[in-house]
Amino acid sequence: MESQQHIVKAFDEELDQMMSLIVEMGGLVETQIIDAAAALVRRDSDLAARVIAGDKIIDALEIELDNLTVKVLALRQPKANDLRTVVAALKISSNLERIGDYAKNIAKRTNVLSMVPVVGSSATTINRMSTMVQTMVSDVLNAFVHRDLNSAIDVRQRDEEVDQMHNTLFRELLTYMMEDPRNITPCMHLLFIAKNVERMGDHATGIAEQVHYMVCGEMPDDERPKGDKTSYVFVEPNEVDD
Repeated sequence: MESQQHIVKAFDEELDQMMSLIVEMGGLVETQIIDAAAALVRRDSDLAARVIAGDKIIDALEIELDNLTVKVLALRQPKANDLRTVVAALKISSNLERIGDYAKNIAKRTNVLSMVPVVGSSATTINRMSTMVQTMVSDVLNAFVHRDLNSAIDVRQRDEEVDQMHNTLFRELLTYMMEDPRNITPCMHLLFIAKNVERMGDHATGIAEQVHYMVCGEMPDDERPKGDKTSYVFVEPNEVDD
């Protein structure tokens, strides 16, 4: 009996450790999102460099959590709710790592943009998108920790707003490039950055779906809300002249 209690206690401690690693990763990722956007707006190469360097810490935490997950699955053979929690944590850490990668990519492009003229207010729009995504990440991690299905559903719905902002910015940047070929280089980098932020939102939505799986035992049965229309955007040349 005492041995069984020891095993249960050890398993609970490992689950708590997994939760702590997810929360730590999430906090670092949120900081990366905000700092990458701030570096873009301020054209701050030093801050961009810190974002790039900080990605290694997130990668190391993912590896630590992966190793812990393998250990738990091999030694504890969890079932039902515990198994779903372990699987969800593994997939959530992967989503967080990818968000960190996108923040790093934004920082890398910021170094190029800091050497060319500013084009419109696109950086400010990207900053607003980034703030929305950072809030989504924060809210969905709270949903994971508290097993809050309603909050996870809310985050999943909010991704459509990020997509809509991306659509508007996409058209705006295309117009700038058509107006003046000198805008092509900075606008192309801004297009990639905006897409990185949009993909961050997708990964936050992916985390929300893992929370749904953890709580309900199945993935959401409805289609993920998507508002990204950039694959179909076409700007007529005469639109620029109007």
